[in-house]
Amino acid sequence: MGVMEQRVTERYAIYNGDCIEVMSALRAESVHLSVYSPPFAGLYQYSSDETDMSNCINPEEFFEHYGYCIDEVARVTMPGRISAVHCMDIPLSNAGCDPMFDLPGRIIAEHEARGFVYAGRRIIWKEPLTVRNRTMMKSLHHSTLCEDSTRTSIANCDYLLTFRKRGENPVPVAHATGLMTYAGDWTVPGSIIKLRGFVGDQTKNQYSQWIWRQYASSVWMDIRIDRVLPFQSAKDDEDEKHVHPLQLDVIERAVTLYSNPGETVLTPFMGVGSEVYGAVILGRRAIGAELKPSYFRQAVANLESLDGAAPVTDSRGLFDDVPEDAPEDAAA
Repeated sequence: MGVMEQRVTERYAIYNGDCIEVMSALRAESVHLSVYSPPFAGLYQYSSDETDMSNCINPEEFFEHYGYCIDEVARVTMPGRISAVHCMDIPLSNAGCDPMFDLPGRIIAEHEARGFVYAGRRIIWKEPLTVRNRTMMKSLHHSTLCEDSTRTSIANCDYLLTFRKRGENPVPVAHATGLMTYAGDWTVPGSIIKLRGFVGDQTKNQYSQWIWRQYASSVWMDIRIDRVLPFQSAKDDEDEKHVHPLQLDVIERAVTLYSNPGETVLTPFMGVGSEVYGAVILGRRAIGAELKPSYFRQAVANLESLDGAAPVTDSRGLFDDVPEDAPEDAAA
């Protein structure tokens, strides 16, 4: 396996190298869940490495390369298990009100052609004014509405697409005590939170039911957008200003819903280690690959805090100790 650097512990194995080479060394059907954000098909350029998918010149070239990644994810994933892909629509110009490339739709089509069944999407809501202030898109400005509302656009959401590998899942992901933690921004009602730890028939567990209602929704409006791992020191001088994060609340939900403690979670585009961090803190084992050395080094630093820490299994807001000064734009 050709990698530049690696860090392997009992709880995680992370590699500075091409994700295809890393995944090709994994056993078939040895991964229980994958969670990741692929490069956004020309939206950002992460490095000058010729193997970096962000350097593809057009969507067709990108999906030719990304197809190899999907094939490897399908090969290493256990039958019946989930691959969760974080993505967004891609604006085709900086104007913000022009046509967009349907990246989620194309990702769905590519997975269906490679052994996966499309299992739905969650919309991760973003507050429009916050997006406008961050991106300075004129099409999101109220003055544009006043001038000509046909030139306005929308505050693009993120999507979490879920795919199930064809076949029967041999090991159910069971929740014998329901859902014990809530990863989100809303306050659990007092009449509900007092029922936490319900003993008895778990189908009547109202605390778990309340959490499930939030997680089962097709629109996640309670994701803490700024809840990301530290990333600033990972940015090189030539980096794009905006690099989109995968929020830790999203990772916790995916890991909790689609894997059992002790199982293996894979992220082929690790960034600064968010998915690995989220999996390990929830008592899973994790494998991550990252091509860019500065991101890999930041992932190592972010994961060092977990080396002597026990998994957290029973508290609200598992990531409350993450520094609050990390802004929205971060690597995954």
